[in-house]
Amino acid sequence: MLCLPMSGGAHEITPTIADFDVSDGQLRLLLRLNIEAFVAGIDLDDRSDTNSSERSADYDLLRNMSQDELEPMVRLFVEDWLPTVQVEAGDPVLLQLQKITIPQVGDASLPRSSVLELSGSLPGSALYLNVTWPERSGAVVLRQNAVPEPYTGYLLGGVRSPAISLNGGAVQSGWEVFQSYLPVGFDHILPKGLDHILFVLGLFFLSTRLRPLLWQVTTFTLAHSITLALGALGLVSVNTALVEPLIAASIVFVAVENIFSRRLHLWRPVVVFAFGLLHGLGFATVLGEFGLPQNQVVPALLGFNVGVELGQLAVIALAYGTLGYWFGTHPKYRGRVAIPASVTIALIGSYWFYERVFL
Repeated sequence: MLCLPMSGGAHEITPTIADFDVSDGQLRLLLRLNIEAFVAGIDLDDRSDTNSSERSADYDLLRNMSQDELEPMVRLFVEDWLPTVQVEAGDPVLLQLQKITIPQVGDASLPRSSVLELSGSLPGSALYLNVTWPERSGAVVLRQNAVPEPYTGYLLGGVRSPAISLNGGAVQSGWEVFQSYLPVGFDHILPKGLDHILFVLGLFFLSTRLRPLLWQVTTFTLAHSITLALGALGLVSVNTALVEPLIAASIVFVAVENIFSRRLHLWRPVVVFAFGLLHGLGFATVLGEFGLPQNQVVPALLGFNVGVELGQLAVIALAYGTLGYWFGTHPKYRGRVAIPASVTIALIGSYWFYERVFL
């Protein structure tokens, strides 16, 4: 845990959103992305936070630049990077940069979504296209527009999309949507959900006995499933500037209670339920960045939620397999393992709370 990045969300890497449509033989591709992370040369594959990169100082410097200062650097970057965005429609499609939009500098601790507008000419006989997202570029949500039953997919760096019909009809089935959103949910826990990982570990270190642990996890699951669905559907909206510090505070609470309590009190599941509602809002924010297929909302929600659950179970399984199974019944387990681990979790959560409120 001491090796975890000390920033738990303030410099979180967000996926690129790629919207495309075709008109009169011209492909129009809009990329909404954290352009500073790209320009800084950060490898975005399997990374959750810019602070875990040795180039984080460069990223922070770029993050504070105005559009006039940053745009020339973006153009130089795009000149080298754009050829790696491979689009094929029978023949390779040559993409060209048409416009760069960089928002004004706001809260420098939060990602800034810039937009690259690209275009390319398609062969006259083209009926389908494939997109290969470059390695080191993190994840991308690829969304087709202006056709019936449009395609929506999630690609990792170096992954090629299936053939997408230019006339529509490439919408995924419910099972395909479920499968595509399941790894998104899992990935948000392992390896990217550091704050959620610490909260689940906080539940684990109160007791290695499975019954009280399952009570807590079930309560947490039920709560975050409710707010995840409500938030993703737009029925509930809470400012992330409020949610993120409260999530950090929830980590501190369960860790501190582990230090002073030897058993599961009757009111702890109530507290865990309340904190689960907060974490669900955090999950909903992530899912909102990806967007939900209009005709496949339920499979997408189920896939994401099941992925989250599998990620949480993997965290518990790893903790139990490495600590609980071997040392959980040892008389000195609490003093030498559970309490020091809980102190560490509380310190990290306290730092995150301070960072998210004051920095």
